[in-house]
Amino acid sequence: MSEITEHHKLLIAGSGISGLSAAIYAARGNNEPLVLEGDEPGGQLTLTTDVENYPGFPEGISGPELIANMKSQAEKFGADVRHGVVESVDDDTRPFKISLSNGDQLTADAIIAASGASARTLGIPGEDEMMGYGLSTCATCDGAFFRDEEIVVVGGGDAAMEEANFLTKFASKVYIVHRREGFRAEDTWIQRVEEKVDQGEIEIMRNTEVTELHGTREDGLDHVTMVHHPDGHPTEKLSNHNTEEFEFDAGAVFYAIGHTPNTSYLEETGVEIDSRGYLTTNGGEGGGQTETNVEGIFGAGDVVDHHYQQAATAGGMGVKAALDADEYLESIEGSSIMSAGKGIAPAGSDD
Repeated sequence: MSEITEHHKLLIAGSGISGLSAAIYAARGNNEPLVLEGDEPGGQLTLTTDVENYPGFPEGISGPELIANMKSQAEKFGADVRHGVVESVDDDTRPFKISLSNGDQLTADAIIAASGASARTLGIPGEDEMMGYGLSTCATCDGAFFRDEEIVVVGGGDAAMEEANFLTKFASKVYIVHRREGFRAEDTWIQRVEEKVDQGEIEIMRNTEVTELHGTREDGLDHVTMVHHPDGHPTEKLSNHNTEEFEFDAGAVFYAIGHTPNTSYLEETGVEIDSRGYLTTNGGEGGGQTETNVEGIFGAGDVVDHHYQQAATAGGMGVKAALDADEYLESIEGSSIMSAGKGIAPAGSDD
């Protein structure tokens, strides 16, 4: 094992909205955070060409530009943002021992896990080229860009039903594409979708899968290739004579097949992780909402949040995590984010 090369007061794993929001507050609080960018620098927002619902940008802003601005702001106040992936954390001793994928070993007094969750994809041709240009994994983020288009939603669980229902606000018609006959969604969501089917706003394409996306980044998505088999799971039966392949015109495709939280580096620690892989934090009222059950480790953003998964909510959680981490660091070494954070007025202040 490599020798310990550096010590940091605070390590932030992840450089998306939650990680960089935490970094801005932590840096202003003289906690000298080290931010490791992870496998996906900037997080899922870098896959979004235009962000219109982040407060403060009435004309919108591109996802990469928003992340670049936040990174610059964090660095301005003293955050150290680097390429690096956390491989594992040893919480048996204090300070924590952190192993990186390149073999480096670090220590830190506190850790904010802001490593996000990766949207699951199909791994089909055209996916990489069209992500953010007609292919999306977030209806609330990108649905408004596809007004009056025919939109395909891939999935059969609650998320797919919810996304399809939401997208009827914009689409000329929504098509739910599901590889099986039955849905895993709750009955309530299925009933809502069936009401939209009766109204002609949604059409369900059962036992069907998308196999290729066609289009360009300049002109957007043009159409998709699909396969259908009456018994379901058609991609497993491509050579079967009952499997039908066809082209389907669509202006956008939304994947709603789940997310995978990036929490594997904490699996050997005592941090509680739920059955879906998300970190469990205290929540509730008052301070300490982002604390995990391991003192000194905090969670923020999509690594914790399996429901809202919005940039603005992730940013707020990052701020909470920075404040909670500061309180912890203050208890062990006397630092204070609030005393250093000039210009930050607490909620309810008249300032």
